[in-house]
This record gives sequence, structure tokens and C-alpha cells, in this order.
Amino acid sequence: MPHVFPHRHLLGIDPLSRDDILFLLDEAEPWIAFGRQARKADQRLAGLTQFNLFFENSTRTLFSFEVAGKRLGAQVANFHPGASSVRKGESLIDTALTLDAMRPDVMVVRHSETGAPHQVAEAVGCPVVNGGDGTGEHPTQALLDALTMRRRKGRIDGLKVAICGDVRHSRVAGSNIRLLPKLGATVRLVGPAALLPADTGGLAAFTDLDEGIAGSDVVMMLRIQRERLEDGVAGSLADFHARYGLTRERLDRLAPDALVMHPGPMNRGVEIEGALADDPRRSAILEQVENGVAVRMAVLDVLTRGRRGAA
Repeated sequence: MPHVFPHRHLLGIDPLSRDDILFLLDEAEPWIAFGRQARKADQRLAGLTQFNLFFENSTRTLFSFEVAGKRLGAQVANFHPGASSVRKGESLIDTALTLDAMRPDVMVVRHSETGAPHQVAEAVGCPVVNGGDGTGEHPTQALLDALTMRRRKGRIDGLKVAICGDVRHSRVAGSNIRLLPKLGATVRLVGPAALLPADTGGLAAFTDLDEGIAGSDVVMMLRIQRERLEDGVAGSLADFHARYGLTRERLDRLAPDALVMHPGPMNRGVEIEGALADDPRRSAILEQVENGVAVRMAVLDVLTRGRRGAA
């Protein structure tokens, strides 16, 4: 029997089973080849409306959701809070209800408040995708990261993945910590004590980068938010790079095929050496961006099938 995705929304990883995750990854695979064609036009979402509600700035996530929707034939509208009634004090829910009255078929919500997409999902009548909420989750990022690992390494089960940097405040880490173990990966958390979560959920945690990444198949570096560095870690950015920055020298101590990943945007010379980030033999950073469009196409397709009467 074909897998039926049983969820109306995609708000986080916890509700997803292993089969749900693998189903979404498999659904995304064909869209990678599709995206490399000269003509990228599919009409399965023709006549449907997609609203992207981004209350935070974004390059990769917003643009890839917009591209994903348009390649599927949807009518895509981007909400800009700076030019909206949010500037006049309108609440998140009132904004969501107002936009829902325009009868969209799917909403993508990115917000600085943890849990905001969940609030929107409870208020509106269409599927909602969490495009990143506060320090909570970023589920499509974890899905595209998993897809990238599977394509580059041939598997996820049995991989050793080190997630390094500001783990405590990272919604990317928040979703990857939940998703990767469901697929059989072993996850390690690495960073300064002040930037590691108080509760690691049983995952091994390290404050020494070299010790933490030893034996890893994948090293996922996270963006260091300068305000977090100032508040949580003593020393300069140069000091941070010396202790926690991923360099070619550090990576070369691992397996020769150890993979480097980063969700972006990068602080070159802080959490990662620029030349290493640009090395296509060791770095999958641009592949993550490409695979992100494919994953988001799959998510938009799957979540709107019920509205389209599709199987």
C-alpha cells in the first residue's frame, strides 16, 4: 500500500513517524532532477493560492518556498510585515484571520516567537508549514539536511553527525535533533557550554570541538549569532574561531569523505573557514540550498493533495 501522509500541517518533527519522514524525502527526490531542467513548470497546484507569511528576514527559506510554489503552478503571495497593519499594532492572529478570509490553500509562517506557526494553524482553515519559529523548529530545513546526507552518503542510518555551534538557540538544531535519530543517525552536540541546551535529550554533548567531531561522518556547523556570542561566550570572534571554527586542518583529521554542512547564512572566518565552505568535495552547502527547493515542493504538494482531491 502506498504511504498516506496523515498530517494536515507541518509544524515540527515530533508528530512525524520514520515512515512519514522517508515518504517526504522520497517525494522530494524527483524534484531535484526537475529543477535541473531548462523548463521548470508543473501545474499540479494550478489554481491554488500560497501565502508566505514571513515576519523575519529570510533569503533561502522565503525564496525557496516562493520558487517551489511557482514551479508547481501555485499563485504565490508574500506577506511583508513592514508594509502591513502589523506596523499599526495588529496581532499575529488577527493578521492570520484576515489573510485566511482571502481563502488561501496553504500558508508558510516564519516568526521570531516560538510556537507562532502553531497558533496560526489553530486559527486558519488551510494547511500551515512552519518556516522557522523563534528558537523552536525549522522542519523543512531538517528534511533538506537529511535528503542531502542521504544523497551524498548513500544512507542516514548509522551516520555519526556532529551539530556544532549555537545549538541552544538554533531552530535548525531543534529539528535535526528530533529527525536524525528517527532515521538511525547518532547525533552529537558540540559548542561552548553557554550555547549548548540545558537538556540534551540524552545526546552526547562536548565543549571541545576536536573531541566532539572525532569520528563524525557529517559536521553540521551552525551560524553564530553575534548577539548570542556577546551574551553567552567570553572573548572575541577571533577567539571563538580559534576554539570552535571548522577549518580544513580540523576536518582533515576526520574520515577523508567527512561532509561539511551549514544551513546559512554563514559567518565566514567565524564558525567556518571560507575556503572549506566553498570546496565542493567536502562541502554540501549549496546542495542543501538546491535540495531545499525540492523538499519544499514535496511538502507543498503533499499537504495540498486533500484540497485538490489527489491521492
